Amino acid sequence: MIDRLAELEARYEEISRQLSTPEISANPAHFADLGRELSRLEPIVAGLREWRGIQQELDGARAMAEDPDDGMRTMARDEIERLTARASDLDGSLRLLLIPRDPNDDRNVIVEVRAGTGGEEASLFAADLFRMYARYAERRRWKIEVMTSSESEAGGFKEIIAEVRGDGAYSRLKYESGVHRVQRVPTTEAQGRIHTSTATVSVLPEPEEVDLQVDEKDLRIDVYRSSGPGGQSVNTTDSAVRITHKPTGLVVAIQDEKSQHKNRAKAMSVLRARLLEAEQERQAAERGEERRSQVGSGDRSEKIRTYNFADDRLTDHRIGLTVHGLPGLLGGDLDRVIDPLGEADQARRLEELGDDGGA
Repeated sequence: MIDRLAELEARYEEISRQLSTPEISANPAHFADLGRELSRLEPIVAGLREWRGIQQELDGARAMAEDPDDGMRTMARDEIERLTARASDLDGSLRLLLIPRDPNDDRNVIVEVRAGTGGEEASLFAADLFRMYARYAERRRWKIEVMTSSESEAGGFKEIIAEVRGDGAYSRLKYESGVHRVQRVPTTEAQGRIHTSTATVSVLPEPEEVDLQVDEKDLRIDVYRSSGPGGQSVNTTDSAVRITHKPTGLVVAIQDEKSQHKNRAKAMSVLRARLLEAEQERQAAERGEERRSQVGSGDRSEKIRTYNFADDRLTDHRIGLTVHGLPGLLGGDLDRVIDPLGEADQARRLEELGDDGGA
């Protein structure tokens, strides 16, 4: 582990040097990227340097333990015990800091919620989930903007796609990808019978331009008039945009804005996110690794959670977590679920890091 820590310390020193050069200062974007990397490395380097200092103190205390004076030896043993305990604590902290960081964690995200099985009730549940994420975003002071939506006759959503911008948005919301199941009595159910419906959530990190180059010749762009529920005309200009990525067959259609230019920009943002996800899946498959951890942002076909209204209970099946108080959870109190998921994910990745011996 020490070798890896020394490599990171060398990187920290190199970044510190680069940040003081005129070339880097003249490039604000690169300067900001290096600044963020430096901030992430600071606690690791500080921990390593403290650990080295403790080792030096331990060497001195061990030498003192050989002193012929009984009092000095007793003092040395107490000091060795104290320093050893601190070194052990630092060892654990440094191991946590060495866990490979998800490079997408700091990104903004595109959240897609779609009604699954269950007809109109599924669309209402999809709307409930989207409101839950919107309120959660408000609690964390993130900005959320609907990019496109398709309403059902009952007032729910067949589909809704939104962009969420804010610090750590992906690091928190990535655990929401998958199939969400609800068990409750629909408002239209006269007999009081419990129905089971589903909605699918996809959380995509929003790529930068440099992450993915999309060739214009690979795109077919169609424009048409927007329409509301039931075919009602929204406007009389061809502002809606549908982009087809010919090599993959991916299609994105956006019509919420009255501006064709804005709809195209939003459609390209969604397309890039989906293409980036597909590329990351391909690379992981080539490495023979799972793209997602069982705790992390799971496959969209995986049933990850059940919302049982009769028992006022939410169950996350990935870690066997059960919490009560559905109204609060659907009102945005989602950290009660996300925090344990993050801790379980961290524990799994720490285990994968392996026991490389003490620092």
